[in-house]
Amino acid sequence: MTSSERRINVLVYSDDSITRAAVLSALGTRPAPELPRLSFVECATEPMVIRHMDGGHIDLVVLDGEAVPAGGMGICRQLKDEIFNYPPVIVLTGRPQDGWLATWSRAEAAVPQPLDPVVLAETAATLIRRRLAITA
Repeated sequence: MTSSERRINVLVYSDDSITRAAVLSALGTRPAPELPRLSFVECATEPMVIRHMDGGHIDLVVLDGEAVPAGGMGICRQLKDEIFNYPPVIVLTGRPQDGWLATWSRAEAAVPQPLDPVVLAETAATLIRRRLAITA
């Protein structure tokens, strides 16, 4: 499969459909022109996140740190403990000051809400480039 045919599989978790839609809208079909197209898996519950992560084939994870009853930071920390070669994670925080919590969760990046689409797309592009070993 060539680079232009490959898809980047992005898991987006939030109990709030509006938050999930905002993430999909911000990332679009590709966060940077040199990257492959994105495919999305939306999850509204922790068990579905676990199910998809156990199945593999996820290249980037976006977790809502404010989701209930299971917050994205706790899910991130749990999965980082349990899954070998875990894909990069972006945690959406309730406010910029909560970035330290994302560090505790072992997420590779934190983006505060309300979402800035440019910041989220740039963050995702950086993590995808690292994952694919593509230099900008």
